[in-house]
Formats: sequence, structure tokens, C-alpha cells
Amino acid sequence: MSDDKNCAGDPSRKWCGSMLHLHPHKKVNSSNPLVLHGRHFGRTVFAMCNHPALLIGGVLRLEELQDSPIEDFPAEVFMELIDSYPGLLACLTDSEEEDIIHMGELLGKGASGVRGNDTKTLKSAVLEWLVPRGQPLIPPLSRNIKSDRGFNHEVTGRLLCPTKQSLKSGETTGFKHIFMSPSSVDKEPKATRSGNAYLHGMKSVTKGSLAYVATQIQISLSSSSVFSRTDMVTDSENFYHSILDLLEDPDEIEEVADLMTWWTRRVFPNSSLQRTISANSVLSKIQAKCTALQELAAANTN
Repeated sequence: MSDDKNCAGDPSRKWCGSMLHLHPHKKVNSSNPLVLHGRHFGRTVFAMCNHPALLIGGVLRLEELQDSPIEDFPAEVFMELIDSYPGLLACLTDSEEEDIIHMGELLGKGASGVRGNDTKTLKSAVLEWLVPRGQPLIPPLSRNIKSDRGFNHEVTGRLLCPTKQSLKSGETTGFKHIFMSPSSVDKEPKATRSGNAYLHGMKSVTKGSLAYVATQIQISLSSSSVFSRTDMVTDSENFYHSILDLLEDPDEIEEVADLMTWWTRRVFPNSSLQRTISANSVLSKIQAKCTALQELAAANTN
């Protein structure tokens, strides 16, 4: 975008100027809106993405995507991205290629940054979840060096042999650690700041978030230190895609629906899935009174 006037008069595009007029070689502020959105998008939709290529390819295919059903994964990711960020589509269509690439770099910075941070914090946190509180891990595992994990240790080796059912029966602590706060894993949370899920209005799990957490936990249990395409120890990218493929499998649609409901109820206990109105509650009585008045009014008009 060559002129801030392109964003004038559109409240949904209030960040256009600030997010585009940053020279690619200058240090990007971590609070930049696109960086922040890249963090959440990577965690909840798609983590292993070349964002500049995704944006360029998506813009080139916009007319095609609007006129025909979406049948390929990159296009689905692109459409989810522009749907999740108000004003992004307008900014993309008004921008030069260099600006679009820069927007992709900002999104990518957020996604890769948070991915690395989550890997780092889970490295030591996961050790607290391997055995009941107060019991020693024998032999002990180092918090900072991972060479003794993976199949080099009986406990971590056993947990690195997942099954489809383990997605439902496994611990939800990793999800809470990433999306709520590290302290939310405890029975008495100590966090004083809002968690990532709350900040982004997240009230249910997504397929992308389940694949992301599963891969992060796999990395924390393994002897690998990274979650990336270059990880040759656990092949984390392939593992991540395999989880997404399972969750998107049409033959598993009913089981996946049950899985998603189970996870949402487990980690978002106050979500709409959990809310049932008691027949004796004040709200129920008010609703019943309103219904009775409506029925009486309808009867009088007849």
C-alpha cells in the first residue's frame, strides 16, 4: 500500500498504515497487530506456514476462490486467515507485492516466535506432569538438556507411542499451559494476567490447536529441541500434518466431533457447551413468565 489514505474511513483497517509502513530491515515491534495475530493463528489454525507465499498465492487466486469451491489446503488456510482478521483482505488487494510479502513476514514472525517460546517453556514444565506430584522420576531427567529423553527413557519413550484414542484420554495440561497460563495447570491457578485464549476470544478448541499442542508435547518428550521443518529427530512437521489429516478425515467425522466436544468441555468449562439452565433458576422463571405473557397476548388477539 503506497498511501495511508487507502485505509481512511474504514475502522476495520485502522492498523493498515502501522503494519505496512515498517521497513523490512527494521526491527519489528512484537506488539504489531499482524505479529500478534500470527501468534494466535499459528497456534489455532496452521503452524507450519510460509506466510509470504500464502498471501501472494492467495491474492493471485482471489477471483478463482470467490467463484468456485475451495478444494485445496493452502486456499483453505488463506481464507481462514482473511476471515479471522478484519480488513486484511482489503489491505491485501490494495497493496503492492513488496508490502504483501512484508505482511506475510510479520505474520510469520509471530507464528515462529510463539512456536519457539512454547517449545522452550514446555521443555521443563512437562517433567512435572510425567509422574504424580511428589514422586521422583527414576531415573531423573534434566530440565535443560533433552538428550536423555525420547526413547532413551522408559517414561518418555512409552508416551511417544500415541494412538488415536490418546488424543482424548491424554492429559489436557499442555493445552491449558499454552492457551490459559502455566499456572492454570494447578488446581489453584496463580496467574494475574488474562490467558491467550481469553485475549483472543477463544471459547472452544480447534483442530489446529489440538494438532499444535500434540506436536508441542511430542517435542517436549523427545530428545529433539525444535518444532520445525528441519527437525530430523522426530520429524515434527510430518507428525503435525498427520494429526491434522486425522482430524480432517471424513470417515472420522463423528468421532472427531465427539473428541472436539470432550476437549472443549475439559479445557473451557465455562463455554456454552457446558451451560445448562436450571428449571429453578431466575433466568428460567423470567423466560417462563415472558412465554406466558406472549401466549396470553396471542390468545387475546384471537
